[in-house]
Amino acid sequence: MAQLTPSKQTWIAFKRNKIAMGGLAFIATTLLIAILGYLVLPDQTPHANNMTIQLSIKKPGARFTMLRIRKSEQVDTVGFFSRMFFGQSSFYREIPITGYYFKQDSIHVNEYIGDEDKPDKKAYNIFEVVNGIKPRYHYGMVLLNPAISSKKTAEIYQHFADKIKSEQLITKTFWLGTDIYGRDMLSRLLLGTRISLAVGLMSVIISMLLGVTIGAIAGYFGGWIDAALSWVMNILWSLPALLLVIAISFALGKGLWQIFIAVGLSMWVEVARLVRGQVMSLKQVEYIEAARALGFNNARIISKHILPNITGPILVLASSNFASAILLEAGLSFLGFGAQPPMPTWGGMIKEHYGYIVMDSAYLAIIPGIAIMLLVYAFNLVTVGLRDAFDIKSQSTRI
Repeated sequence: MAQLTPSKQTWIAFKRNKIAMGGLAFIATTLLIAILGYLVLPDQTPHANNMTIQLSIKKPGARFTMLRIRKSEQVDTVGFFSRMFFGQSSFYREIPITGYYFKQDSIHVNEYIGDEDKPDKKAYNIFEVVNGIKPRYHYGMVLLNPAISSKKTAEIYQHFADKIKSEQLITKTFWLGTDIYGRDMLSRLLLGTRISLAVGLMSVIISMLLGVTIGAIAGYFGGWIDAALSWVMNILWSLPALLLVIAISFALGKGLWQIFIAVGLSMWVEVARLVRGQVMSLKQVEYIEAARALGFNNARIISKHILPNITGPILVLASSNFASAILLEAGLSFLGFGAQPPMPTWGGMIKEHYGYIVMDSAYLAIIPGIAIMLLVYAFNLVTVGLRDAFDIKSQSTRI
């Protein structure tokens, strides 16, 4: 039987932890949603920011008939990948209605205003509804004039009425309700996964690059280098993470890239302390002494012989920091330092709706809170699974 490599042994041990695999599956699902982005959203407008003020704070599962009126301004059609990552501006403006009927060249609607208000009766020209232009021309660009027979005119009206019924009278279901601006909560919640995972990924990359480099240098060389770097690490370690992130955000300004840097700079110390301790324990072992005797330079010894042997603890800490970064980003967005509106973030959604917790619309703040909890819990489950999988003593008793 072929000898299993350490990486395969680790993967086998991790797969045996069903709870950790469940967390990994949840993370993979959210990652897929984040990558597909606007392609899987009910509202595919940029930032899922299609507002219908009349539909403010509607309960989950609410259904409305919408009349879509073509916009008069030009809206460009974007490509597949551009739509997936940035969305497609809507070609229509949507009006919720409770009823309608056609009369000659107009569609008469009962426009929904609110549950306690009577519908507002309005009429829209069918040519303008379909084409977004004033009704001087009919379909086919033939000028409307008295020379056209009444029968032909009636056929033109019927053609446009049928087109409106089939394409521009739609029923929308808001599965998670709407927010205070009448935007689809489900779309903004799903799009928020992209922000949370992006902040977690970029922050972990920044913290790992800094932490591994500084920790390896401090642990390997020791002396005054270790003393100076350890002094810096201890100073930063004593500061609360959220306050440190807020301070860095003040210096860098508000925005998504600033959050990447701020959160990453707040987490590298933990990585550096871990790497420093691991390197100090490994630099005196026999195979490191043999590498020195063979004349290998310090950079090669650190990168090729020491760091590969401490991959396990680094991955465990990276998974834990991913969860911490998501929580930090949510806290910053709640305080107004994160990604700025209208970009949807889970912390920002809680900030907009936390006042409704004591009302009958508490779900507006609870739903994004549950999303944060589930994603952080999933990363914690993976962290525990990785910790057990990289435990050499545990592996030897299982395999």
